[in-house]
Amino acid sequence: MEDEAVVLDYWASPFGARVRIALAEKGISYTHKFENLANKSPLLVEMNPVHQKIPVLIHGGKPICESDIIIQYIDEIWKNNSPLLPSDHYHRAKARFLVDFINTKIYDSSKKIWMGSAEDQECGKMELIEWSKVLEKELGDKPYLGGEDFGFADIAFVPFYNWFIVFKTFANFNIEEDCPKLVDWGKRCMRRDTVSKSLPDPQQVYEAYLEFKDRLGNTN
Repeated sequence: MEDEAVVLDYWASPFGARVRIALAEKGISYTHKFENLANKSPLLVEMNPVHQKIPVLIHGGKPICESDIIIQYIDEIWKNNSPLLPSDHYHRAKARFLVDFINTKIYDSSKKIWMGSAEDQECGKMELIEWSKVLEKELGDKPYLGGEDFGFADIAFVPFYNWFIVFKTFANFNIEEDCPKLVDWGKRCMRRDTVSKSLPDPQQVYEAYLEFKDRLGNTN
């Protein structure tokens, strides 16, 4: 079918979760295909030959890659319900800036905790608190990062918030002490069915972490 949507994804990926949340917000049905990243499917290689990474949205037989680009594509194609980016040009630019900040500062710090040595984890925790405080200041007293409505920046950040819960288990990282407003934001987001049903639960994320560390150990 011309409008058929297919998502190539990996269940534990925060970037894949972004796409799942965006489609859920829009109420779009799609075919979901989880990838084995250790043995990538020919379809993934064909649809994303440059990076061979998930997520990929295939719409009408054509691939769209990179989670941020996919979300903006979703917002433009299915624009008649639940806008994900503000209509105001300045606020759209600001949302894109926040997402870039999350992709660099938040993700890089989280990756140190997820993948790094004990020393890297400590560095990552300090950085993550610092950058989370920046986001908390941006949030202020608003319900969501973009204002009154759940949107692009919230979708970009909430999968990492889901990681924070797990970091408390294995890295002694507790963001609640330093960023209580951001924790309240996270709980508010998680009450949305579009979010909670699109994210793995903390136990699943922790099991993915253990699997990753085991696989990393076996390759050294």
